[in-house]
Amino acid sequence: MIFLISCGGTGGHLSPGIALAEGLVARGHRAVLLISRKKVDARLVEKYPQLTFVRMPGAPFTLRPAGLLRFCWEQTAAFFLSLRQVRTLRPGGIVGFGGFTTAGIIVAGALYRVPVALHEANRVPGRAIRLLGRLARRVYLPPGISMAGVTDAVVRHAGLPVRREIVRRPRAEACAAIGLDPARRVLLILGGSQGASALNDWARRQAEALALVGIQVCCITGLDKGGIGERDFHDSDGSVVRSVFLSFSDRMGDLLSAADLVVSRAGAGTLAELARCGTPAVLVPYPHAADNHQEANAAYFAKQGGGVVVNQTALATLDRMVPALLADESALQSFRRGLQSLDQVDSLEVMLDDLEALTQPPGGASTQRSASFIAT
Repeated sequence: MIFLISCGGTGGHLSPGIALAEGLVARGHRAVLLISRKKVDARLVEKYPQLTFVRMPGAPFTLRPAGLLRFCWEQTAAFFLSLRQVRTLRPGGIVGFGGFTTAGIIVAGALYRVPVALHEANRVPGRAIRLLGRLARRVYLPPGISMAGVTDAVVRHAGLPVRREIVRRPRAEACAAIGLDPARRVLLILGGSQGASALNDWARRQAEALALVGIQVCCITGLDKGGIGERDFHDSDGSVVRSVFLSFSDRMGDLLSAADLVVSRAGAGTLAELARCGTPAVLVPYPHAADNHQEANAAYFAKQGGGVVVNQTALATLDRMVPALLADESALQSFRRGLQSLDQVDSLEVMLDDLEALTQPPGGASTQRSASFIAT
């Protein structure tokens, strides 16, 4: 059976889409991923030549006249391309992970009466999921979350599918893979797939002070944020302590396995990967996130015991908090135990089982729909 998966625009949409596609392929299905034309999508998909990707038109919604005109134009183009994909591929199911790439294919699928499913990973459902929820036969939501206009019969509670390569590795191997010393503490800075200038600036300001107490820094700055490379500082004994600034990395399993602590934004994708690898975090929610969803994500993460939350206006408190936490092994162990509660259910398997049941043809016999794929 063929599944279309709409998952472009951010790493938080694309990563779970890839995880779902890999799971479907492993079960004998075919998956076509509809992604955006953004740089972050192009960089991440390079690692998955075995999967099929289609780059879709699209632009974020805005009320600014020029941006609104572009949004309408791109969404119209995406809708007609979606109609062509549905007619050509005749998918057995369509899954949307939200964002501006989702609307066209979900509407096209509903028009052709293809079973449609939506997945929302944030604890405040996004605009696309809220608007499209009534068209879906299934809506996957985080545990404890409901959504207006969607009945309980449609909702299933499932976390974010995590890519299979994101697992905890031996720390010494992970440190070696990214060029850091396993004998020293490692602080990882993550700003999400777009990067976070405020966190990058803090990391650059504090790298030397952190090195003085033996803490290595690895900061993923985001594409086009500048200031990348390695810098060597010295600890109080004069020994070299390295800091690494990378614009992008597709080795998240290594990064999270090497890190003793993470300072990060609070996107749902990042939090799922932190839980999978058991890495404690200080979360700094992006203050301008839609519907303040990152603050809700971070609050839940902290309540489960995975770390602490710091407001962006209080970034200066990290100067003392981070070294203190890294020196407190009992606190880090407590956070690691809390993270275990966040990764008890294999969300990918839950979704795969449910999607196969949802798209089962009448009579229960599984059929493979064949169609030629038209590259775009």
